[in-house]
Amino acid sequence: MSITSLPLPQLLQALALALIVSSLGFRRVVYFVSIGYAFSISGMALLFLVLLRHNLTWVSFLHSGLLFVWGVRLGVFLVQRELQPAYRSELVGVAERSAHITGWRKILIWLGVSLLYVAMFAPALFTLAETGGLPGGAGLGVQIFGLLVMAAGLGLEALADKQKSDFKALSPKRFCDVGTYRYVRCPNYLGEILFWVGTWVVGIPVYYTWLHWVIGLVGLVCVVLIMLGSTKRLEEKQDERYGGRADYQTYIRTVPVLFPFVPVYTLKNIRVYLE
Repeated sequence: MSITSLPLPQLLQALALALIVSSLGFRRVVYFVSIGYAFSISGMALLFLVLLRHNLTWVSFLHSGLLFVWGVRLGVFLVQRELQPAYRSELVGVAERSAHITGWRKILIWLGVSLLYVAMFAPALFTLAETGGLPGGAGLGVQIFGLLVMAAGLGLEALADKQKSDFKALSPKRFCDVGTYRYVRCPNYLGEILFWVGTWVVGIPVYYTWLHWVIGLVGLVCVVLIMLGSTKRLEEKQDERYGGRADYQTYIRTVPVLFPFVPVYTLKNIRVYLE
């Protein structure tokens, strides 16, 4: 990859793939940001592992490989969740809340999320497009650190999703407060934030121009804001379901909402611009 230019053809290929996969949202709006999200990322990772295989290093292989595993894991989890009887009533509510999204609004969401998924994947694309081999010294150390953060985030998100799914299968009408949920109320969202922070960090040595930095930061900032907004929505939803329970009130007063050991117990009063 030239230090003065972006891999523009590959960025356009990534956008085309994201548009195709995320078009699932025209069937059900939530798919734009759920199944379409997961399989867009895994699809881009697989595509460029093949197309740019001549540039592969062990870092770029692990970088895109983790993204592929993350996307497939999340996509399969989301599909399986839809098949669970306990989640069907939730799907009805989601459909009702998105019923007003039609026509041009769907098209704007489709274009917007597809561009976002490309920006989120861009650090891995920049790493794969690098033709100069592995960076030396501190640069390689930064990439190794980023890979470790990605792996930790993937592990935490997968574990938290499984713990909650297993818990809800046994106690569908109670809030989950077992496993990782004893330390933070939204460990799956924390895992996702860590994963994308790690993805961005791995790309740091190949951000050669201000455009590399801007594209990478747009993806990272947007996904962090989305996770903060998702945390707020989950808080509000759980308040409606469990707000009258004394044990739930104790739980939300004593367990941090998103970051363990950080005494922040709600995000409801914080303005998040991608909610």
